[in-house]
Amino acid sequence: MSIFNAIGVAGTGVTVYRKWLDAVSDNIANMNNTSRTSENAFQARYVQARAAQDGNGAEVAGVQLGNAEGVLAYEPDNPLADAEGYVRRPDIDMGSQMAQMMMAQRSYQANLSVVDRARDAYAAAINLGK
Repeated sequence: MSIFNAIGVAGTGVTVYRKWLDAVSDNIANMNNTSRTSENAFQARYVQARAAQDGNGAEVAGVQLGNAEGVLAYEPDNPLADAEGYVRRPDIDMGSQMAQMMMAQRSYQANLSVVDRARDAYAAAINLGK
């Protein structure tokens, strides 16, 4: 692996973890949404990553959606509540989302560190001849 390849591979990792962070932030932003019991709840997004087809880095294989049924919550004062007082909420666990956010953030930072180290090594190699 050359220095240039290291930057490219780390760049694919940055892209994958950025998309993971986007999905987690979307899940957290919508975890308190309510909907009628006759409608689907917000579905959590889960990014699936895989090795890149060309063997250099990683890529997003797809986004898997969570449970559309969500959970029923008794909120008789909610304007979306049915005759029995229930609304539908997404089945998203805040603790799980926070853990996923920390993992994605640290992995994102690790890939950026690889880019910085490779860039520094490249700059040092250029300065060898001076």
